[in-house]
Amino acid sequence: MAENKLKRAIIVVIDGLGIGELPDAPEYGDAGSHTLDNTARAVGGVKLETLASLGLGNIEGVESIEKADFPEGAYGRMLETSVGKDTTTGHWEIAGVVTKTPFATFPDGFPDDIKARFAAETGSDYLWGRPASGTEIIKRFGEEHLSTGRLIVYGSADSVFQIAAHEDVMPLEKLYGLCAVMRELLDGYNICRVVARPFTGPPGSFRRTEERKDFSVPPPGETLLDRLRERGVPVVGIGKLGDIFAHRGFSEELRAGNDTEVLEATLSAMERYDEGLIFSNMVDCDTLYGHRNDPSGYARSLEAVDRRLKEIKERLGPGDVFVVTADHGCDPTTPSTDHSREYVPLLICGEGVKKGAALGTRRSFSDLGRTLGEVFGVGAAGEGEPFLGELTGERAG
Repeated sequence: MAENKLKRAIIVVIDGLGIGELPDAPEYGDAGSHTLDNTARAVGGVKLETLASLGLGNIEGVESIEKADFPEGAYGRMLETSVGKDTTTGHWEIAGVVTKTPFATFPDGFPDDIKARFAAETGSDYLWGRPASGTEIIKRFGEEHLSTGRLIVYGSADSVFQIAAHEDVMPLEKLYGLCAVMRELLDGYNICRVVARPFTGPPGSFRRTEERKDFSVPPPGETLLDRLRERGVPVVGIGKLGDIFAHRGFSEELRAGNDTEVLEATLSAMERYDEGLIFSNMVDCDTLYGHRNDPSGYARSLEAVDRRLKEIKERLGPGDVFVVTADHGCDPTTPSTDHSREYVPLLICGEGVKKGAALGTRRSFSDLGRTLGEVFGVGAAGEGEPFLGELTGERAG
């Protein structure tokens, strides 16, 4: 894949698809985590024909997927060097920015001065204000929220300030507006994301909607997306990618609330863009099943993703490279309902990719962004080590 032959790259991030604990996982409370293998073990196996054909089962540490005799792509795994295990740090690192200073978390609850700022903006304080499961917290406080109008605020193991509101109490646009204001007010607290969490339904049947919206701090350094956009290369973000990068570096953003919509938007973007970067996030495994400790749901969701990825692979052209990876783990079989500190898969295919190329263990997610920057000819973004020669079997240049 010489530099002048690559026209388009499609990256699909399967949110939360970890493939084994990192060496420092015990420091994060994640010893023993292996999202893929533990899920497969819990449900009696998962059928992932597309991912297996690309070499998922050939990656070091993966035992639940059969090895391919002749993988159709290059395969390996990546280690996160950023401090953290959340969506933002994972995606930023893929794009070349390593987070070296951890974002603030509040395991004992948000401080009083944050509550005071919230009250000044809304006219009342909030319900809860500590880490919680999003589905459980609306069950617990949803009825009180409806009767009093007080909003539900909660955190997690990630650096987030989440505001849950019933749409009958606070319409979407008003909730988004409040989150935008709180994003600005919380900048001094080093909180990564403010998240709008709308829900609907009557007491006993509350349901979170797909209108979630994240208000993130921008990446602190130049990303691959920035370099591509500055040089006139189209960059399309699909799903929550725009939110993750604070809407920076994109030519177009396509919002999508679930995996089906993300895949349809990805296929649509492939029809409309014959060059550039198409960057998608598949969120269902993580949001709907990993965080809810539902291995059966996780397995079904992952198998559904695998079937649709085949459609993307079949539509690749001669100037395309297709990448499947993840941003962190989210093991549904462990007591924790939070993300897990794990290796992530690195699967790459395309006409110019050497089939069966073993990429080993990459020491940073940013190796991927650095490599794509090299093959697009836009130069380096970040500190990663490119693997172009291993990917193609030829030297770059």
